Order: sequence, then structure tokens, then C-alpha cells
Amino acid sequence: MAMNLGQGSGCSGRRRRSRAAPMAEINITPLVDVMLVLLIIFMVTAPMLKAGVPIDLPDSKAEALQEKKDDITISMDAAGRLFLDDQELAPGELSDRLAGVARPGGEAPLVTLRADKGLDYGRVMAVMGELNAAGFKQISLVTNGTSANP
Repeated sequence: MAMNLGQGSGCSGRRRRSRAAPMAEINITPLVDVMLVLLIIFMVTAPMLKAGVPIDLPDSKAEALQEKKDDITISMDAAGRLFLDDQELAPGELSDRLAGVARPGGEAPLVTLRADKGLDYGRVMAVMGELNAAGFKQISLVTNGTSANP
């Protein structure tokens, strides 16, 4: 019994074509891996994007307050410059800008004050006095949280 293993066989020609055909499947495992890494990176960096003004906050053992959507953030850096959210204010501009803040329901929104720990206490109190004179009675001082055990 003889077998034809030559090149003239129609069967072997089909095999060659199937091997050379492009692969029609897409491997999504690397795509999923990249997306998970990006998701983790965004989850870690998103809380850091909240405060745009770099400030060295003092440490405290106080518990964190819940943030509300309409809170106003005022920041004071080490040089004593004032920022309303992320916009720098000129000296004396704070009271003018606070007068234009929308007050839903007639009451003033909560103000969070972020002040550098190297600032003079009198300078921070002067800003708090301006806030109080503008009608903002709820002022929260932002600090770094520390553990209860030193």
C-alpha cells in the first residue's frame, strides 16, 4: 500500500492556507489589564486633585467632616496669599468676592479654611473675621488627620 505524501495532494494545500490565514480573534486580556491599572491610578490620584493649592496643613486628631457640594474653600499658603477655591485673590478682594457667592435658601454655605501651619495666627484670625463680617458663620478649619497613638 502506497501513500501519496507529495505536494500535489489537495489536502495538504488546504492546510498551508489555513496556517497562513490571519487570526480573527482579538485577545482582550492585555486590554483589561491596562484598563485595571488605569482605574487604580485614577482612584489613587482623584482625591489628591481636590485641593489645587499646595499647603502644609497642621496635624490634628479631629474627625473628618462630611463635605457638601456647595462648600466654599479658602486657602492661605505659606506666603499669606489667599485663594478662593483655586483662584488667587488680590489683597482686599476677599470681601468683594464673598458678596457675590450664591446663597441657596438664604443661608450662607459652609466655608472650609485651609491655612498653612507656618502662618501667623493673627493673619488666619483676620481672614476668619472677614468671613464672619461677610455673613459666613460656619467656618471649618482643615487639618491633616493623624492617628490617635503618637
